[in-house]
Amino acid sequence: MTLKSFSRKGQPEIREVRGDTDICSKILNIMDKLYHIKDVHALLDAVLLQARQLTKADAGSIYLVENDVLKFSYIHNDTLFGAPGVNRYLYASHTLAVDNHSLAGYVALTGKPLIMDDVHHIPAGMPFTFNDFFDQLSGYRTQSILAVPLVTSNNKTVGVMQLINPLNDHKEPSAFTLRDQLVLSYFANNAAAAIERAMMTREIILRMIKMCEMRDPKETGVHANRVGAYAAEVYHQWSLKRGIADDDIKRTKDLLRIAAMLHDLGKVAISDLILKKPGRLDSEEFRIMQYHTIHGARLFQNQESDLDVLSAEIALNHHERWDGRGYPGKIDDIFQDQVPMGEGKKGEEIPIAGRIVALADVYDALMSRRVYKGPWSEKTTLSYINDQSGKLFDPEVVDAFLAIYDVIAAIREKYQEEGSPPCQVTSG
Repeated sequence: MTLKSFSRKGQPEIREVRGDTDICSKILNIMDKLYHIKDVHALLDAVLLQARQLTKADAGSIYLVENDVLKFSYIHNDTLFGAPGVNRYLYASHTLAVDNHSLAGYVALTGKPLIMDDVHHIPAGMPFTFNDFFDQLSGYRTQSILAVPLVTSNNKTVGVMQLINPLNDHKEPSAFTLRDQLVLSYFANNAAAAIERAMMTREIILRMIKMCEMRDPKETGVHANRVGAYAAEVYHQWSLKRGIADDDIKRTKDLLRIAAMLHDLGKVAISDLILKKPGRLDSEEFRIMQYHTIHGARLFQNQESDLDVLSAEIALNHHERWDGRGYPGKIDDIFQDQVPMGEGKKGEEIPIAGRIVALADVYDALMSRRVYKGPWSEKTTLSYINDQSGKLFDPEVVDAFLAIYDVIAAIREKYQEEGSPPCQVTSG
């Protein structure tokens, strides 16, 4: 077993990578595409996929720095999961300390990449250990690891990327090379800036939701994160069944996660007397509340991007029903002074994003505590969703939701309400 480390400040190594015109050109082309991705979750997927392709790695994971710890944020494993897609491990929830008691923690602490040819034979005295919990759980065997810090141009570490088991021409695990380390370090230094930008975008979105929470206590950041994640993964499953091209799936999924988080932003225009009423609304109060869909869509009046268009579409349509009994219905002009509610949209008249968020929002509301009700049990909630297939919900969307319910449950576990303790691990 050999162990090699590398300082990010080592200019000779960086120059060596930059001297390779083909690989530098390839990385620059990759980065151009990555900078168009808006959602941090989608970006981590793309970064990890490109990193694995550059090094022929079978698997990999990314940790991001949040509140001075490393938070598990993304995973790929072709042997276990096949091509990157929908799986519950994407929403595993654990953290690592930024210290020398784990591989990722050591890399984050020192700012140095690390190659290990065989993690099962670490020499005595090394300042880190390998956590084989995932291997024990899944039956996968991690052998070689290449870990690099994700460091921005202003020397801020935003995370750590670990690649696992490079495959040789016979698809057998081999060992990472020094060239793999140099290439990945150069790529990571560029990718870190894109990741930081996407994290800032996510933070801005959550601040907008926090403003809404000040008006409506139900609109919390974790609720928005859950609804966004549910919607993105249900869409992924639905679109696979529809035979939609992979690039189109990724592009829509990237936008949908963010737009779904903003579905109830229009509630900022509703009176506190209604939003904070400790009980059910009467008929007149409910009529006023229905207008949050229109207010939300109006926020995106100056549509300068696909994200604006999708956000308006979801805000307006997430309370429509498959059977045509929803609201606000068919409206010619949502910007007129007095907007009358229209005849409900029915079936595929409702955009698919609205149909998906309708289910995601109702599921999360039923499973959550409200001032006027306790959380429903999982059994009761799923029974209700099945019963409402073809009534409140699009049957195909229900089928997609149930097909990935293990992922839905993992999302609920990851984005818990404040006060729920995160899972802590001490090595990895």
